[in-house]
Amino acid sequence: MKRIFVLITVALSLGLSACTNNEPASLTLVAHDSFVMGDELVAEYEKYGSKLTIVRAGDVGEMTGKLVLTKDAPIGDVVYGIDNTFASVIRDNEVLGATNDLVPIDFADICFNVDIQYFKNKNLAIPDHWRDLIQPKYKNLTVIENPNLSSTGLGFLVSTFAAFPSESATANWWTAFRDNGVKVAGSWEDAYYTDFSGSAGKGKYPIVLSYSSSPADEVDENGNAKTLSLRKDCFRQIEYAGVLRNAKNAPGAETLIKFMLSKSFQEALPSSMYVYPIDKSIALPESWTLRAPAAISTIGGDLDIAKNRAAWLTKYNRVFDVAP
Repeated sequence: MKRIFVLITVALSLGLSACTNNEPASLTLVAHDSFVMGDELVAEYEKYGSKLTIVRAGDVGEMTGKLVLTKDAPIGDVVYGIDNTFASVIRDNEVLGATNDLVPIDFADICFNVDIQYFKNKNLAIPDHWRDLIQPKYKNLTVIENPNLSSTGLGFLVSTFAAFPSESATANWWTAFRDNGVKVAGSWEDAYYTDFSGSAGKGKYPIVLSYSSSPADEVDENGNAKTLSLRKDCFRQIEYAGVLRNAKNAPGAETLIKFMLSKSFQEALPSSMYVYPIDKSIALPESWTLRAPAAISTIGGDLDIAKNRAAWLTKYNRVFDVAP
């Protein structure tokens, strides 16, 4: 992964050059539904850059589809949150500006999370690996996301192809997973905040496909962890930002991307969106060291997602009977 270090002064000087008549130009950022940029960060950017409007366009898959359909008359100037499972769709459809460049902003490891208290109450062993979720003792306990719509679901789909020796072995595992009562939710938000028993939604599923960083936000009144992640053979998701083709404010878009690489924005990522900053010099919160370490092992990152996505999804949809 390329390490990027950008001085905030560079971003500020570029932001100033994008303004005319002492009035900041407007800038529209298209982002997925999980995007969070606090008021203080928005104000810091707008002090030197453009007046910022944020359009949330669904989960990453849904957002990607919207950007492809509107590429000639884009719904914004800049996009944040395209990840390495959908990046090729953006590039192949020429959604981006002249450079066709996606800039890495953060990363996260897609791992299953479990509700610790549920397993204690049931005197049930926490699975050691996600491959174990087809065992009868974990029947009807797991919720995942639809990979046709969710980057979280698609990242896990990729990892299943990396974990088994053949596509038929992967399909056999999916079939066993389906028959063991897994639920396929439409989005990460639905799976985590509605279906998962270990979150505020208090759903009925004690195992959810989420991130290794998610447990940092799940503590009881005494500061004890309520959830933990299964950190073996996870998929490393990298999120990018890019200037959209035919952007009305391309200079402002470039300035915002540089601001996203600044110390201020990078330091805010763990607490605002529970992702790891791409700038490895940024110190992580102490709670992350205790409850949100990165995955022990990651798989699938070396597979050709662009070449195989359609075929993989077709095979998956046959097994789970879900539609794009």
